[in-house]
Amino acid sequence: MAVAPTRPSVTVEVRVALKPGVLDAEAENIEKSLSLLGVRPAPKVRTARVYDLVFEGLSEEDARARAQEAADRLLANPVIHTVRVVAQRD
Repeated sequence: MAVAPTRPSVTVEVRVALKPGVLDAEAENIEKSLSLLGVRPAPKVRTARVYDLVFEGLSEEDARARAQEAADRLLANPVIHTVRVVAQRD
């Protein structure tokens, strides 16, 4: 009896960052702290959240579409966030 091949899992990275011009208080605090620690020149800091969503049994295209839906409906606010979605087979 032949076993049907299973699709490998697909990991989709969803990166959610604040849009330029939106106050990033956490990044400002990190910049100040780096300066106080003597890190010179103090770098410009931007914060982002990264979500790794692992889908089983979906095509890369379907996994990416579901991840984009998750970002649109839950993970990000389109008024203040930018979203980048990148899929890769495991």
